[in-house]
Amino acid sequence: MAGSEAVLVQLDPLMDTHLQQIVELAARYRLPAIYDSRRILALTSQVDGGLISYGADIRGMGRAGASYVDRILRGARPKDLPVDQASRFQLVINLKTAKALGLTISPSLLAQADEVIE
Repeated sequence: MAGSEAVLVQLDPLMDTHLQQIVELAARYRLPAIYDSRRILALTSQVDGGLISYGADIRGMGRAGASYVDRILRGARPKDLPVDQASRFQLVINLKTAKALGLTISPSLLAQADEVIE
C-alpha cells in the first residue's frame, strides 16, 4: 500500500474472505476506503478507513429477485424473463472517519448522500 492515497474495494468472494485484513490495513495506513456496500461501511465504522460506500441498493435488488421468483413460480420460463439491473444506488458517507483522517467532505457531496454517519 506504500504510495497509495486511498483504497477502492469492490467485494467479491475472494475479497470478502480477506475483508477484515483489508479493513485493518486501511486503518493502519490511514487510507480512506470506498466500498461498494453499505454493509461493509457499517462494519468499518469502528475503525478509520471506512469513509464512503457507493453501490446498488441491496434491498431493492432483493425485491426484484423476489419478483423473479414469483413469476417463475407462476409458470414463467426463466429464459423468457428480461435481465434486470440495479436502478437505484446508495451513497453513504462516514463523517467520523473523515474527521479521524483529517478530511473535509464538500457540502455538495454531503447533500447528495443518502445517509451521513456522524
